[in-house]
Amino acid sequence: MRTLEACRRQGAWSDGYLKRLLREQKLDRREAALATRLCFGTLQTQMLLDWHLGRLSKLPLDRLEGWVLCILRVAAYQLLFLDRIPPSAAVHEAVDQARRHSRNPRTAGMVNGILRALLRETPRPEPDVADALERLSIITSHPRWLVDAFAHRLGQEGAKALLETDNQIPPMAVQVNLRRTSSQALRRQLEGEGVAARPHPWLPDCLVLEGTGNLEGLDAFRQGLFYVQDCAARLAVAAAGLTPGMRVLDCCAAPGGKSFAAALDLRDQGQVVCCDIHPHKIELMRAGKQRLGLSSLHPTLQDAVQPREDWRETFDGVLADVPCSGLGIIRKKPDIRYKDPAQLEGLPELQGRILACNADYVKPGGVLVYSTCTLLRRENEQVVEDFLARRPDYTAEAFQLPGLGWQEKGMATLWPHLHDTDGFFIAKLRKRQVREG
Repeated sequence: MRTLEACRRQGAWSDGYLKRLLREQKLDRREAALATRLCFGTLQTQMLLDWHLGRLSKLPLDRLEGWVLCILRVAAYQLLFLDRIPPSAAVHEAVDQARRHSRNPRTAGMVNGILRALLRETPRPEPDVADALERLSIITSHPRWLVDAFAHRLGQEGAKALLETDNQIPPMAVQVNLRRTSSQALRRQLEGEGVAARPHPWLPDCLVLEGTGNLEGLDAFRQGLFYVQDCAARLAVAAAGLTPGMRVLDCCAAPGGKSFAAALDLRDQGQVVCCDIHPHKIELMRAGKQRLGLSSLHPTLQDAVQPREDWRETFDGVLADVPCSGLGIIRKKPDIRYKDPAQLEGLPELQGRILACNADYVKPGGVLVYSTCTLLRRENEQVVEDFLARRPDYTAEAFQLPGLGWQEKGMATLWPHLHDTDGFFIAKLRKRQVREG
């Protein structure tokens, strides 16, 4: 409840805020799993919950106290989508919460009345909206602008599949630290710690985990035998084709997953300069370097749009995983969907600046990989096309990836509903060799 209220009032991100609360409360694995499901599930279905609650409330929902609205949403989510909690218990807890948090003594009765009315409805009505995309917006709890954007690109059925996937629990993918173990040995150790682990169906040295609880509490994690990274992000590094001895820059590196992957592709022979603008994130990457035992990593405080003349044409490869709208990771951060689209307008300009600045650091013949975890063309293909139009010294280069095959145009998009990964965009760009004479 505190996480949902923080998201509503302060714009807090649910995943980070909830993780901090779970650590503070010291919940066991089962309690933490339920709290996470209630929080994320409520955010995933919020628009549909509000449609149901709005029908049954005598007051408009925007006139309710913030805490009361959160209480109603969580209880309605339990009644509509969960069967592990008895309905009477869910209603009782909501009424008790309302009694404790509301300033109005009548609130508890109102909450009880709304939820009891919801329970009595059989069959339960569904949004009766003539506009198919508006109905899809309500049912999948995605703002209309997002539904329109995805329908324009994927068609109505494709958009429906994507939006429904956004409301599912994503797989937990971890990458094996081959400097310390093998996939088979790690799998045996994890299973010995009570964690179900299976090989990823198409990405080598990747395991999909279930029943992890707190990952940081596992011996295998503390020993640096793996790190958490979605398959799509791992493919962005694989596309670069890094080899031992190279000097690589990861210009927007935190929390460090792509830098770890780059160091492993180099077999820890070479140099990976991993940058961020926040000192505390540099410390996180240093901790990751120590845990994984990767001596080739060099965490560095550096703004990705501030030129470094001493870096000009000194890197064999540059990874530019730029700040973006994050609309490809809605499964992991369900509240991203409720971002104000106006706040995203300036992202392509920033992305273009980062790409242009860091392109200068690539040696002739070197590689530049541009990536995002969003699915909007304006932040992906359009940024790359604009860059190539201004930089004749670069060309898009075809590449091959496991699970995707050849990408002839030098660009690839991974879709949650098609590839069961984060939504991700990857572009591989090659700097032309200098011609003599």
